[in-house]
Amino acid sequence: MSKPTIGFIGLGLMGGNMVENLQNRGYQVTVMDLNKDAVDKCLARGGKAASTGKELAQGNDIVMLCLTTSAIVEKVMYGDEGILAGVEEGAVVVDFGTSIPASTRKIGADLAAKGVGMIDAPLGRTPAHAKDGLLNIMAAGDIDTFNKVKPVLEEQGENVFHLGALGAGHTTKLVNNFMGMTTVCAMSQAFAVADRAGVDRQQLFEIMSTGPSSSPFMQFCKNYAVDNVSDLGFSIANANKDLGYFLQMVEDLGTRSQIAEGSSANLQAAFDAGLGNGNVPEIFDYFLTLNK
Repeated sequence: MSKPTIGFIGLGLMGGNMVENLQNRGYQVTVMDLNKDAVDKCLARGGKAASTGKELAQGNDIVMLCLTTSAIVEKVMYGDEGILAGVEEGAVVVDFGTSIPASTRKIGADLAAKGVGMIDAPLGRTPAHAKDGLLNIMAAGDIDTFNKVKPVLEEQGENVFHLGALGAGHTTKLVNNFMGMTTVCAMSQAFAVADRAGVDRQQLFEIMSTGPSSSPFMQFCKNYAVDNVSDLGFSIANANKDLGYFLQMVEDLGTRSQIAEGSSANLQAAFDAGLGNGNVPEIFDYFLTLNK
């Protein structure tokens, strides 16, 4: 049985490695990205290139997106040269990015009107896992649509979850990132406050790590605040964006999160201070110099 053909938009660290994994597994992939070097790498492995979403979607069984924001996803979906204009009945669109659930459901409804399925499938783990097909994939959408693309997802992820109706994947990812980024903010400030109070950061880590606060996130924060090693691999800018999406989601749900509001304000302040490209634990530098 022949493999489905794939169109893939977004060749950043994660997306580029996902495409390499798919090509290594024998998939024919057509790619699109503003980064010519990233496109050329895919072409060198036998891939094809498209210049518009419409062109990329035409003739492909699955269209995959690995983009940074809901606004960019909507931009490549709509318009005369967008995916919606070219995608064919029976195809499936898979959004691997982290998007606002309400936007995802709107796009899904517009695709369904053309007889096209959609799965939101945000990712966990790292670009190295993407290259080896070992991601965590939080997929959601119509079960028949999910089963249609599941064999391909299982070649991209070690753990592939189906979480329910369209939008549940993006909802789960935003809740997960709310927990993670809030934890990093709290732990980074804990190290900064300890430093200001004259408490040794290494000793603080040794005390906290023996109790229930111990976690991989604590280790990442300690690596930077104590050892000056920045190894989480998730930027303050991305964390700031995701917390903003989480706040928009809870507003859409008719509630609020004062905890997220506080973390979001800290991330925004660190971003405004020029730290956006740094990994999230580097918010320690912002807290270390924060004055009343």
